[in-house]
Amino acid sequence: MTWEIGTQNSLNVDTNYNDKLLELKGYLEEKDAKHELYKFLRNNITFTTNLLAGVDLFPFQHMAIKGMLETDYFLGIWSRGMSKSFSTAIYAFLDAIFNQGVQIGIMAATFRQSKMIFEKIEDIARKPEAQFLAQCITKKSKRNDQWTLEIGESKIIALPLGDGSKLRGFRFHRIIIDEFLLMPEQIYNEVILPFLSVVQNPTERERVDKLEDDLIKKGKLKKEDKQVWPANKLIALSSASYKFEYLYKVYETFEDLILNAKDHKEDDANRIIMHFSYDVAPKALYDQNLINQSKQTMSQSQFDREFNAIFTDDSSGFFKTSTMAGCTIKDGEDPCLEVKGDRDSKYLLAFDPSWAESESSDDFAIHVFKLNDTTRTGTLIHSYAMPGLKMNDHINYFHYILTNFNIVAVVGDYGGGVQFMQGANASQQFNESKINIKEITTNFDDSENYQEALREAKLQYNIENKTICVLRKPTSDWIRKANELLQANFDHKRIWFGARPLDKNYHLQIKKNIPIDSLKFMPNQKELLGNSSSMIDFLDHQYDMVNYTKNQCALIQVTSSPQGSQTFGLPINLRKQTGPGKARKDSYSALVLGNWMIKTYYDMINVSAKEVECTFTPILI
Repeated sequence: MTWEIGTQNSLNVDTNYNDKLLELKGYLEEKDAKHELYKFLRNNITFTTNLLAGVDLFPFQHMAIKGMLETDYFLGIWSRGMSKSFSTAIYAFLDAIFNQGVQIGIMAATFRQSKMIFEKIEDIARKPEAQFLAQCITKKSKRNDQWTLEIGESKIIALPLGDGSKLRGFRFHRIIIDEFLLMPEQIYNEVILPFLSVVQNPTERERVDKLEDDLIKKGKLKKEDKQVWPANKLIALSSASYKFEYLYKVYETFEDLILNAKDHKEDDANRIIMHFSYDVAPKALYDQNLINQSKQTMSQSQFDREFNAIFTDDSSGFFKTSTMAGCTIKDGEDPCLEVKGDRDSKYLLAFDPSWAESESSDDFAIHVFKLNDTTRTGTLIHSYAMPGLKMNDHINYFHYILTNFNIVAVVGDYGGGVQFMQGANASQQFNESKINIKEITTNFDDSENYQEALREAKLQYNIENKTICVLRKPTSDWIRKANELLQANFDHKRIWFGARPLDKNYHLQIKKNIPIDSLKFMPNQKELLGNSSSMIDFLDHQYDMVNYTKNQCALIQVTSSPQGSQTFGLPINLRKQTGPGKARKDSYSALVLGNWMIKTYYDMINVSAKEVECTFTPILI
């Protein structure tokens, strides 16, 4: 580990306070005693944390929390598993105690993640040794879209990120951002940064400044002795990202402002970057078996980002992460992620089935694409991937999609797809809704007769009686061509990933009327979301699922056999994984199917009718 001080203004921190305290002699008045106690606790974070919460900090945690308290901008690039949320939770309640009246906002990519830091504080406060901290907490409230914890006059508030309009209504003095790499650039620039320009207690500041200026004029106060008011703070923590992502730009900006402060004289803020790889943490914090397993099962690039806290250039698989990022709609724009489709829009459904009911099995994956007839493109706007459920649970989700989106075409993997469609059509949900999906049986594999196959499919296709399904047999030739088609469509931006909904779109989606309480959409759902599913959590989950799909694509590697055939799959070390946490590729497979079907659907819809040959011979009468 290295330490670079930089050239920015030095922090106004009394590093010798404990020595000065020992020099105090005699009796202190109550007011002075309280003041010295405050300074002692403020300067001895490890002792204070143990006193209030019964928690013993590791040295790196002490450094981090001290850095959060003392600087204006804190950026932590930490290894996975280094207690980011726990350390931040301790900072939050210490800051709330030390600086009464402060408003601390917690934000993350998902509301579920924001609530995790909040819950860490609650968990710490419940312990018997944390009785002092528990006494400091004066009020708690948990609404569907806002969690608030009050410590005296201070507030710690967790909010969903998607509601940008609501965020703009708050005036926080501290902003905590967990997993900053997932923070929308728009939200950061338009919502987060303006928060930091709003000072705490502006009226009081103006009054004191005038009083001090008068004293300076009268010679009763030196200018350098004027009160230093605390600045607003940004606390951002994340694992490392790719260098083309926004986090790296922020990292470079911080680095430049720290190391080259003379070139930015207009900026007098204090910043700190704490870059912690896994080997900085005490060995007791990490399971060495996990580290060894991760080294064996992750690509070097992924391990560098997640454990070594190193920014990397790009993925090394068949599909480049940077290219997929270029095919992702900007946050807040359209088309965005949806939980219920537009009535006048067309959608295509792709699925890769799995029959196994083990949590270690493959995912049952479903994608929904919003179609654009003008550009003949599709945008992934809804995704589902679950292992280990009963078939009826998958049928129930399938039914939810069919009844809440205007599905004009369905494609599935033939292996397992035939049985699944038969089971779905025979199910109670489908019978009650009078849904019966029928198959288009055309063979699309003969390239020389492709146009004829399209005409045949067009004759079979019938949206009224739901003859809209193609069950695709994955031959080796088709797999190669379908993967190359997906790669080409990424390159030419003919396939898109939907935007994270913000503001208007966000409110529109969370207010949709869908049977959410009957849907199983994530493992350990009740434990994570509570007794009833939240629309906010469901919409946040869609963002996670789109990233899950892109991450699977980034892992795919192509290998060639001696016979010349190609295989597209996970790296050999990942294929050996077992258990619930194993690497999977089912969402990638559903994306390949969906991308192929989008092209096939538009080719079919737009194919011209075959010209009829004239066989009539005119007869002269």
